[in-house]
Amino acid sequence: MAARQSVLIAAAIAASLTLPASALADDVLKLAIGQRGLWDSSIAEAGQKTGIFKKYGLDVQVFYTSSGGETLQVVISGSSDIGVSAGTLGVLGAYSKGAPLRIIAGEATGTAEYYFVRADSPIKKFQDATEKTTLAYSTNGSGTHITALRFMKQYGFAAKLVSTGSVPATFTQVMSGQVDIGFSTPPFGLDAMEAGKIRLIALANDLASIRTQTVRVTIANAGDLARRPETYARFIAAYRATIDWMYAGDAAIPAFAQYAGISAAMAKTVRDRFYPKSMLQLDQVSGLPELMQDAITFKYIPQELTRPQLDELVQIRARPN
Repeated sequence: MAARQSVLIAAAIAASLTLPASALADDVLKLAIGQRGLWDSSIAEAGQKTGIFKKYGLDVQVFYTSSGGETLQVVISGSSDIGVSAGTLGVLGAYSKGAPLRIIAGEATGTAEYYFVRADSPIKKFQDATEKTTLAYSTNGSGTHITALRFMKQYGFAAKLVSTGSVPATFTQVMSGQVDIGFSTPPFGLDAMEAGKIRLIALANDLASIRTQTVRVTIANAGDLARRPETYARFIAAYRATIDWMYAGDAAIPAFAQYAGISAAMAKTVRDRFYPKSMLQLDQVSGLPELMQDAITFKYIPQELTRPQLDELVQIRARPN
């Protein structure tokens, strides 16, 4: 009887392996994304609505955080399996302190962020800032925190850094006079700029160190990644397929317009002007040596990570041919 039961179990397992993904229960992945309403934060929802994740046997459950720093924390705690748009320097710092996380893909090489002031502000450029000037960033360890530090280093000015949370919260604090210089990401603030309520003072990509480095990455909880490596491999494949669909034509434009609450014309401008497809490469972390030097300068890590540490942290699979 035992032998017969073993044969039946083996046959059932073999049969399940031959079934298409759609015939099996989808693997659930909890996905934390820093900031709703952006082009690159819409990728996961597009993957769900188009059925691309379903095709790969995945049920991706999306929730939003206020920033990359918060995303980092929910992945470390295990409240989320995957985090999108965590600041790379924050990830390096958390890993160096023993946090259970891994980089499974790039996210943003360069960034669409811009910095602005109220239209009546005397500040015309970053070099006009003084020690009394307040400069916004979202949360500690986020990409906006890193960018603010880099602008201060690049242009040699001192300002008072203020954590303002989300993009809408930052906009409110600038318009109310609580903060002098704010950050935003398209489409947020473009209508106010067109109406003459705010004035652009810098693009994050004005910094060469931003344009050529992967400033945000996609991360996973190390424990769950070790348990389900193939599930995560399918996620990256599905995520890549979704990005390809979003740039293959204009089918993604009306969906993004609805998601972001903007016109189709503005949605197309956001994608074509601010988010070139090359920005969203997943297959590597560009500029890692320079990123580690910045991490040391800005006191995220005490020293460079060793090669074995980097091999453990960065677990990006080669793209299939």
